Amino acid sequence: MDAVQVVVARVRVVAPGADVVGARVLRFGDQVDVRPIVAFGAGERLTSAAVAGYIAKYATKGAESAGAVDGRIHQARELVMLPVRAHVLRMISTCWWLGGLPSFEPLGLRRWAHMLGYGGHFSTKSRRYSTTLTALREARAEHRAEEQRTALGIGGRTTVTIGQWRYAGRGYSPEAALLAASVREVGGPHGA
Repeated sequence: MDAVQVVVARVRVVAPGADVVGARVLRFGDQVDVRPIVAFGAGERLTSAAVAGYIAKYATKGAESAGAVDGRIHQARELVMLPVRAHVLRMISTCWWLGGLPSFEPLGLRRWAHMLGYGGHFSTKSRRYSTTLTALREARAEHRAEEQRTALGIGGRTTVTIGQWRYAGRGYSPEAALLAASVREVGGPHGA
């Protein structure tokens, strides 16, 4: 833990675009919380699932948890109507301003200003060295479906999928249903 504190205090990165907005040095702030991930109860083992859950809790927090908005901004005049705190408005406005400068245009900051300039996922998957998020979602869906089939006692059976639907008709309208109910109630032959 001490090593992390030492490294965090020393890390400095010069931000790109100094010719446009002046030199900026990026670093960690004063609030760095370094704690070991420990077991949850007395005698409880720390598992890989617990560590994954801990990481996922923080990794999946999006810009909206900082107060960003969920819709894109199309024109600068929309900024004055955003229902956000002053600090968040400054971050969104800075993204909008920087995104309008030719040096920063390739970053797409205006497109993602509502998300504080970040338009990606918290994790990235390389198609060459790993798998895609789509493949992971499909595998998860198939796994869950198989679990459900097993729970229902139909696991291992072939699933037949009907790939074509056609309109076969509809039931009675409310008026026709009332008429049919009255005919059933009377019970005699029709027209009697």
